[in-house]
Order: sequence, then C-alpha cells, then structure tokens
Amino acid sequence: MKAVMAQTEAVANDVHSSATIYAQLMAHSLGLPNDELFARMLLSQRQGQGVLPPGLGLAAGDWAFLLARHFPGYASAEPALACAAGDERMPERQDLIDLLVEHRAGLDLSELWMAQIVAAACMGGDHLWQDLGLWSRADLSRLMQDNFPALAAKNDRDMKWKKFIYRQICEREGIHVCPAPSCQVCADYAKCFGPEA
Repeated sequence: MKAVMAQTEAVANDVHSSATIYAQLMAHSLGLPNDELFARMLLSQRQGQGVLPPGLGLAAGDWAFLLARHFPGYASAEPALACAAGDERMPERQDLIDLLVEHRAGLDLSELWMAQIVAAACMGGDHLWQDLGLWSRADLSRLMQDNFPALAAKNDRDMKWKKFIYRQICEREGIHVCPAPSCQVCADYAKCFGPEA
C-alpha cells in the first residue's frame, strides 16, 4: 500500500512539475507564432517523450536564438546543444527540410526552425506528432497549416502527415514506390499503408 501511495504521489508531483514548467515557458513567451508548439515540444522532451535530440534537432546557434526569441528570460531552459540527427540519413533530412521550406508561409522566422525540427522528427518511428512531442495530431495539423500552408492544403485526404510528407518528396523525385522511414515498427502501420479510403 505504501508503494502504491508513493507511486501515486510521484505521478502527481510529476504532473504538477510539468504544468509548472509549461506555465513558466508560456509566461516567458512573447506571443510569437509557434510559441505554444515549441513549449509543448520542450516539455515533452523533458519528460522523455518524442524522438527529438537535444536542442529539438537544431544547431547550437539556432537553438540559442530560438530560446532567446521565443522564451526570453526562461533561465532553466535546456542548454544549447548541436543537432544529433543520424548522419546516415542526412541527405534524406535535407530533402525534408527543402520541401518544408519551399512551402513555408513566409510570415515568421520560426518557420525555418520548424522545418528543421519536423525533419529531425521524421527520423523517428512513430506518428509524426508523437515523434515531435506534440500532444495530439491536431497540434501537428495546426503546425503544418500555420507554417507550411501550401503543403498542408495538398493533404486534402487527411493522410498521416509523415507518410504524406514522404510521398511529396517521392513525387518530386519521380519515385513511384515510397515508404516512410521506420514505419514498419509502428502499431498503426496497416492504417497508413493499407488501401486509401
């Protein structure tokens, strides 16, 4: 019984701590585009969720600039660390970044960082919203619509985002059979790669 009570208390403390960190991040935000999405990713990363490397997959200078611009004065933010994305897939990652940047809204600098972050998360093996550390697929749809509206508009059949992004790259390259990365380990593989509805 004591063990159950201790575990319940630990979970409650973790939830309170997470809520506090998120509230602190948002209290230091300036109301810029992507503040809330970046805060969700940061909080999820601190909780060990998602696949983003330290610095959300950004180079050290970009990471420091993102923090200073979106959460000035937030003293306990993660240290600036260089991107640790897998080198063996670097050309693929650059193709992803190029596609996203080509379709960016052009309204805010953070769209460039978001392109790099989304590309880093595409290296993961789960749904893209989970690999990003977002809280729902709706968060990812908002991210895509706000940052890459022309690309989001092309997803008019509500295809899973990772599969859709890779399909767009394959179409650009003239490749007809185009699997997304690491999807074979996903629990929803059959939903994404079955017949289109």
